[in-house]
Amino acid sequence: GAQSFVQRELDFLGRGYTVDSIGPGVQQVRTAGFDNISLDLIFAVPGSSLDSWKYNLRAAVALAVNHISAYSLTYEDRTPLAKDMAAGLVTPVDEDTDRAMYELTIDELARAGIDQYEISNFARPGFECRHNLNCWANGSYAGIGPGATSYLKGTRSTNFADIEKYVRAITSGTSAVESSETLAGRERACETAVLNLRRRRGIDLAEFKSRTGFDAMELFTEPIRTYQERGLIEKDGGRIFLTRQALGIADSILCDFALV
Repeated sequence: GAQSFVQRELDFLGRGYTVDSIGPGVQQVRTAGFDNISLDLIFAVPGSSLDSWKYNLRAAVALAVNHISAYSLTYEDRTPLAKDMAAGLVTPVDEDTDRAMYELTIDELARAGIDQYEISNFARPGFECRHNLNCWANGSYAGIGPGATSYLKGTRSTNFADIEKYVRAITSGTSAVESSETLAGRERACETAVLNLRRRRGIDLAEFKSRTGFDAMELFTEPIRTYQERGLIEKDGGRIFLTRQALGIADSILCDFALV
């Protein structure tokens, strides 16, 4: 949780708790015996500034947690927030400030010993999220419950999000899967590359070939060459990875690896 240590920002985000409850909440979890604690933070909240974001980061670091996820506020289609923005009721943070906040996140957390290991995730050594690392490696996982997604033997399936439909399926012994797709060959290789490149370590070329059967340097010759020339992708030994300069615009780069 957390999202912000500025009450005005929490109120804007519609969170039903106060800033004053975050620290005691973390301490309660710690007292209960958990020593692996993560916080989520959201930057580029309307009305926020680089100074208020720095305050947020330092407040999170002060709680001595081991993992922090930091995401820029997004305006999803058909959500109340997107409608308010379209109506002029909400003014998004400008792109330059948004990018500066992201850069500040990398530097501030690194100074605190919390290093970036994925585009939006930071951890002290040894506390990287194992579940997410598996997802970014395009590994298998099982999802349990309404709306949950599984990825098993190359097939991605999603359960009914409607609770009544889900319960009826489970109690009657029928499948609760609402939709599924199976990716193979180049499609699966492309998806694996996109997920791998979210990691700071990027694509391990030997691992990629073992998992997909494809040589990444051959399959992605054009996008690799293009982004290397722009200083946005680097090759080091047996890896290719996004440079620091590329992280803030990663989505646009990864699109070129999604379809080759």
